Amino acid sequence: MDKHEEEFLKRLLATFAVEAKEHIQTISSGLLELEKSPGGERQKELVELIYREAHSLKGAARSVNLADIEGICQSLESCFSAMKRGEISTPPEAFDLFYKAVDLISGLVSFPDKPLLPAEISNMLHLKQNLENLSKEALPPKRKEPEATQEETTKHPETEKAALNPQPEQTAPSPVTHKQPSEETVRISSSKLDALLRQAEELISVKLTLRQHAAEIREISGLMARWRKKWAETLSQLHETGRNGGFDETPVKLKEFVDWSNNFAKSLEERLSGLRKSVDDDSRSIGGMVDNLLEDVKEVLMLPFSTLLELFPKLVRDISREQEKEVDFSVHGGDIEIDKRILQEMKDPLMHIVRNSIDHGIETPKERQRKNKPPRAKLSVSISHKDSSKVEILIRDDGAGIDAEKVKAAALKHGVISREETDGLGDAEIINLIFRSGVSTSPIITTLSGRGLGLAIVREKVEKLGGSVFVETQKNEATAFHILLPLTLATFRGIIIGAGDSVFAIPTIHVRKVAAIKKDFFKTTEGRSTVQLNGRMVSFTRLEHVLELAAKEKEVEASGFITVLLLGSGESEIAFGIDDVIKEDDMLVKNLGGQLPRVRNIAGATVLGNGKVVLILNAGDLLKSAVKISEAGGFMPAAAEKKVETKKNSILVVEDSITARTLLKNILEAAGYNVKTAVDGVDAFTILQTGDFDLVATDVEMPRMNGFELTEKIRSDEKLANMPVVIVTSLESPADKKRGIDAGANAYIVKSSFDQSNLLNVLQRLI
Repeated sequence: MDKHEEEFLKRLLATFAVEAKEHIQTISSGLLELEKSPGGERQKELVELIYREAHSLKGAARSVNLADIEGICQSLESCFSAMKRGEISTPPEAFDLFYKAVDLISGLVSFPDKPLLPAEISNMLHLKQNLENLSKEALPPKRKEPEATQEETTKHPETEKAALNPQPEQTAPSPVTHKQPSEETVRISSSKLDALLRQAEELISVKLTLRQHAAEIREISGLMARWRKKWAETLSQLHETGRNGGFDETPVKLKEFVDWSNNFAKSLEERLSGLRKSVDDDSRSIGGMVDNLLEDVKEVLMLPFSTLLELFPKLVRDISREQEKEVDFSVHGGDIEIDKRILQEMKDPLMHIVRNSIDHGIETPKERQRKNKPPRAKLSVSISHKDSSKVEILIRDDGAGIDAEKVKAAALKHGVISREETDGLGDAEIINLIFRSGVSTSPIITTLSGRGLGLAIVREKVEKLGGSVFVETQKNEATAFHILLPLTLATFRGIIIGAGDSVFAIPTIHVRKVAAIKKDFFKTTEGRSTVQLNGRMVSFTRLEHVLELAAKEKEVEASGFITVLLLGSGESEIAFGIDDVIKEDDMLVKNLGGQLPRVRNIAGATVLGNGKVVLILNAGDLLKSAVKISEAGGFMPAAAEKKVETKKNSILVVEDSITARTLLKNILEAAGYNVKTAVDGVDAFTILQTGDFDLVATDVEMPRMNGFELTEKIRSDEKLANMPVVIVTSLESPADKKRGIDAGANAYIVKSSFDQSNLLNVLQRLI
């Protein structure tokens, strides 16, 4: 294949991927609704819809030679063809097969060039066979195939694998012609739109520069007017002196020059006035055009939240079934549009919060009934406008809520906060500690949760986008996560401020108040400064202290006033002393380059209209940094750091399979651990009585004593009771995980989703 053909195939596959994802999403949405058994005409419509989508996707895959996808689609199509004819039923197990097929197709679409492993090929063939069996479960033994499907029974002759797929139909749709768009639409690469938006955003600098030039000309015009007034007074005096005979011949020439200068200045002033009017008009005109162009381009890249949230119903279904919980999921405000780049960045944070809500918050049906709750829980995502530039995402569940005491205990246990600091915190502030790295109330670490990293990453991602997040909860009733985000990413409304000898910008989305406050309203208690704002006391510190800048004498404070900038995020707010508020304006965010991907307290940079580059402050970082700063320049008590072990930690691996035992031993030794092995629970407990170990990693299914029994025996032994135990097993049902929790395990890792880095991260957290 020559280079031209390779490029063509690459473009064709890219087109297919876009189309395939549309089909996959339609099939997934249809399955979710069909599973709820709507009945009647709607059920027939859904079956027909899924059948047609599977058929179209099969034809598209065939046109780009993706036989694996084609084969699975054929099997799926056969099932729904039989459902259309009323020949098969659809028990819950059938939907499990359908979803597995959709997941497999999705994976093959995402990685079309990745060769399948033997185990993956086996799983795929097994799935296709199960689908074929399902499609034929109610067929009479000698049933004659309908004429329309005779061609589909013809097999490919090339290979045994290809023989599972039907011969292409003459009318198979191609990726290019499927779902013809209307004449008013056109499909274009999003990367080209992103580039177009960046160029449009750069025009903001042009608008600001022109506005600055207009301001400078107005200032010059003002100076000229002042000069003109002074000049007129002087000229009047000269004329008066001349009329009184005070001039000789030389001063008369001077008078003539003065008269000429006056006329020249008047002419210059008129021209300057005309230029000022012209620049003002141009500034308004170009500013309006830039704003309109930018808004139009942004509209192209604005997407409704529904494009992201359409993935969530299936996510909720899968996790709920895995957890043996029943959840009704709903979305409100999905038609609200937001910058595509923000939407993409928010996918993982929202998925994590939803997972957390099901895993941590929502109870099992039996637990809910004991609490006099309906067995089916409710989980919702609501999107609403806060104002013209901000949007709020509310994720709410009616589960068990968050226990403040458990959060406090977890934060203290992992050194996230000191006991002295917790004494001054209310329940709302303690609960929001869940966004600190290392805080988790999960009784056990699993592949789904328990590491205390997810919500910390959520907050970091949200704040990086210029937003904020906080949580509200009522024990045994509900939990709600509030996420506030800007509608657009690259441009924002900001305030230019002065602190020390520097100038900074800060997004107005985080600014709750700017005011000049009398010194009488500032108090210092136990080395901590506060200021009275709106009738309440708020923590106070100087901005230059937080940014570690040199302080300077402030003339404004000599008058008895201090300029205060009140920043807030959720329940947290802190007042920062600054030197000056310069102005508020539109700004364009510039990142700091690949060499500085993350700088504490700094979100990026912007270029002002006068060409000066100023840093944009990260409000979330400032609030966290300020917690440690006192007005006296000292630091508040910080969390005690964990002692760094200099010796190698020792781990006992308990596994009856020599292959698995050797693999774990090699992984752990390569990571720097001393490792000893045992073949079952009895052997392990004997070794523990004589050896010195920091952690036990055990399988469950073993002869003589299994992993659950070993864990219980360790917990009942006075000497070993506090030793961390990690269960590594193929048992993945919720009942097995619950038994691991009841036995006292610290972590539960399923072998089917085993990841080496995942295991090592768990060990680092526990040892």
